[in-house]
Amino acid sequence: MQRLTAVEPAMATGEAKELLDGLETAVGRTINMASTMATNPAVLKGWLELNGALGRTLDPKLNAQIAIAVAEANGCGYCLSAHTAFGRLARVDEQELASSRAGESYDPKIAAALKFAQTVNAKRGGVSDEDLAQIRAAGYDDADIAAIIGHVALNVLTNIFNRVAQTEIDFPELTPTMAKAA
Repeated sequence: MQRLTAVEPAMATGEAKELLDGLETAVGRTINMASTMATNPAVLKGWLELNGALGRTLDPKLNAQIAIAVAEANGCGYCLSAHTAFGRLARVDEQELASSRAGESYDPKIAAALKFAQTVNAKRGGVSDEDLAQIRAAGYDDADIAAIIGHVALNVLTNIFNRVAQTEIDFPELTPTMAKAA
């Protein structure tokens, strides 16, 4: 059962209404996470703005794959389900979606980014010089590394939010297998 109250988009007022209406226009629907975040419009606005800013920093497929790897590691069923659906929309093939859950890819460059994202997440940013050398050796520059870190942070925000809220999943549901879900 969901533990934080969601704002019904039709009943929203003020900034929450503006943000939810904008999301509805952009995406075509209001996802449950956004409705739940709308209980505090600053949280919803922060997520929307960071998501929008970071969305252009890496390839959309890699964005989804990082989100899947982090959601799996953090045991967030909502985010795992949502980003797998978004990955399909970005045309990530099914094998890559499944591999992303383990931080793996048939493409060595993507695999390096996923491994680095998982390392950033697992070590809470305390990566080693060797970790940085490996991601650079895979062809990522400091701007790319900053973007990967930003995507990890964005996904940690949503993972924690949805695990606390126990947001009702409104995507084809997946259960994390690599980490114990709440």
